[in-house]
Amino acid sequence: MSSLEGQVWLITGATGIGGATARLAESRGATVFCCSLADGPHVAHVGDLSHDGVADAAINRCLDRHGRIDALFNVAGMSGRSFGDGPLHECSEAGWDTTLANNVRSMFLVSRGVLRHFLDIGRGGAILNMASVVARSPEPEHFATHAYAASKGAVLALTRSLAAYYAPHGVRVNAISPGLVATPMSRRAQSDEAIVEFMSRKQPLANGLLPAASIAEAAVFLLSPAARHITGQEIVVDGGWEVS
Repeated sequence: MSSLEGQVWLITGATGIGGATARLAESRGATVFCCSLADGPHVAHVGDLSHDGVADAAINRCLDRHGRIDALFNVAGMSGRSFGDGPLHECSEAGWDTTLANNVRSMFLVSRGVLRHFLDIGRGGAILNMASVVARSPEPEHFATHAYAASKGAVLALTRSLAAYYAPHGVRVNAISPGLVATPMSRRAQSDEAIVEFMSRKQPLANGLLPAASIAEAAVFLLSPAARHITGQEIVVDGGWEVS
C-alpha cells in the first residue's frame, strides 16, 4: 500500500467502519478529519450532515485547519427501523424520509461541497460512497427494510453518475457495499441469536458478521493513490453474502 503522507481525508463518521478507516488511514500517514453526530475519538466536527449548512461548515473547518481535502469517505448513515422502516406496506413516512435524509441527502450535501473544492483547486481527488449489499442482493427474512435498500440503490446510481461526469476533472468516485458488519448500527442483529446463526451461513468467509477492519482495508485502498485508475465501481465486501 502506498504512503498517504501529506493527504487530508474527510470521513463522515467516527465509529464502526468510519472509525476503523480513520485509524488505518492515519497509520499510513494521512491526516484525518472526521464529522460525527457526537464527540469522540477522531471527531473534529459535530453535527447532523443532513441538515442545511452543517456539511459546508464541516468542509470549511477542515479546509481552515488543514488547507486541503484529498479524499472523502461518505460513511454516515443509519438504519431507519426505529423510525418505521420495514416492508413497504408497513413502512411509515417518517421511516422513509429519515432513512433517505440520513443515507442520501447527507451524502449529496457533503459530496457537493467537496466536489466544489476539487474543481476549485483543479487537481482532482477521490470520493468513496457507502452503499450496501442489500441494494442488489436482498434478504427478505431478516432485513426487509425497504427504505434502507432504496437509499443504498440511490447511492450506487449517484456514484456511477458522478464518476462519469467528474472523471475529466481527475475526480474518482466509487462505492463500497459491505455485508453485515459488527458496528454500533448492527447491535439489533448482533443480539438476535437467529440472525447470528443465519449470518454464519450467509457470510461463510467471516463465519458471521464482518469486522469493520475488513471494510476499512478496502476503503483505504480505493481512496488511496494505489487506486488512481479506478472509478465508477462498486466493490462488494460481503464475506460471501451474494453467493450464499
